[in-house]
Amino acid sequence: MRLAVVAGAALCCAVPVLAHVGSPDVFYEGEAGPYRLLVTIRPPQVIPGVAQVEIRSASADVRQVRIVPLRLTGPGAKLAPVADVARRSAEDPQFYTGSLWLMNPGAWQVRVEAEGARGSGTLAVPVPAASLRMLPMQKGLGALLVALGLVLFLGQVAIIGAGSGEAQLEPGLEPDAAVRRRSRTAMAIAALALAGIVWLGRAWWNAEAGDYGQRVFKPLQLEAAVENGNRLALALSDPGWLTRRTDDLLPDHGHLMHLYVLRVPEMDWVWHLHPQLTGDASFTQNLPAMPAGRYALFADIVHATGFSETPTTEIDLPAIAGQALEGDDAGGAVKPEAAIAPLSGGYRMIWERSAEPIHARRPYEFRFRVEDAVGRPADGMELYMGMAGHAAFVRTDLTVFAHVHPSGSVPMAALSLTEFHPQAAHTMAGMANMANVPAVVSFPYGFPRPGDYRVIVQVKRSGRVETGVFETRVEN
Repeated sequence: MRLAVVAGAALCCAVPVLAHVGSPDVFYEGEAGPYRLLVTIRPPQVIPGVAQVEIRSASADVRQVRIVPLRLTGPGAKLAPVADVARRSAEDPQFYTGSLWLMNPGAWQVRVEAEGARGSGTLAVPVPAASLRMLPMQKGLGALLVALGLVLFLGQVAIIGAGSGEAQLEPGLEPDAAVRRRSRTAMAIAALALAGIVWLGRAWWNAEAGDYGQRVFKPLQLEAAVENGNRLALALSDPGWLTRRTDDLLPDHGHLMHLYVLRVPEMDWVWHLHPQLTGDASFTQNLPAMPAGRYALFADIVHATGFSETPTTEIDLPAIAGQALEGDDAGGAVKPEAAIAPLSGGYRMIWERSAEPIHARRPYEFRFRVEDAVGRPADGMELYMGMAGHAAFVRTDLTVFAHVHPSGSVPMAALSLTEFHPQAAHTMAGMANMANVPAVVSFPYGFPRPGDYRVIVQVKRSGRVETGVFETRVEN
């Protein structure tokens, strides 16, 4: 049986689909030499534009922080301009802020240099940059410019009329009919000429706006269909944006695609799957047993340039008599909880959340603890795809989706392309060599806007991937 593809137009048109759907801010926690830093980067919505950078040091012995933008790959990655000094907060000496221009769309990095009592260190944070929309002119500014334009237009016509009439007479002489006629003729010609100039200017403006519109980010299109009863076929296609390709994907945590599948609107069934590449931009995935319903698909990928994005779509499915999950694929039926999610074998996952409300556009450290039925830290914890855990933050209306790791929202595949790629290797290797994986995992992230959200957390214990789902309300 083959189902008709249901394009995710509602998802793709409702919000920008970039590295994460509706969640453009970048969060990364890592080591700059001896200093541990939490970096938040808020890319501009238009390019060229200014990115806002926030840095929090875990220790108080950092004296100065410098930041600089440069390309993630290519010759530009070797040509760093002079770094800007980040401003230290007067209220919090461990908090720094700065702003950087990103001049062109594509994959960038922000290098952060920290100096202090223990020497200096540098880390690099990949940032996907793209114009997400065209900013409209403010109505007040537009009205002011129209008024000033009319003054200039009428003033120029009047000046030309006077210059061809009264200005040519001796002082005290009154203009005769011929002079007035000449003046009116000159004013009419001037008005027509100026109107032509205004028309040409408007045409130029529209042409420039159209050219810029071609540079506004267009997400890869994701098409989905079911073949042979339980095989999901996926195809990526490029609607035309810059020189992006569909056959240049990099493996991230060992997989070219991380696919989250959520039954909507209930979000009572959730899977984290890893389709296999079968051709140029074509993937297949054997589906597990699934109940009938409408499903939202979020496909995380990373291009060879380091540019990451999340194509999306939706599909209606009948009941699927699928296959057992294998490898890193995990998920199933879930029940969203406020703070305690049940796991298999009587274990549970606890969200160590504060009683204070969560606010949008603020970075938080989301901590989750796994324990047994009597409250002891869970034993048998293992790494899941090289990390202590994986999390997805999803707004219930599907306008926000972010796949986050303990180091933040930056894909390791993009991080490995920086000049300071040993930090990525160090992170993965360090975790791989952990003798005992802790029963607590944390994720740095900040919700982009208020609303109701689901937080999907996955960890691995005794060879089994466990999934806990939590619900929360985010305030303004």
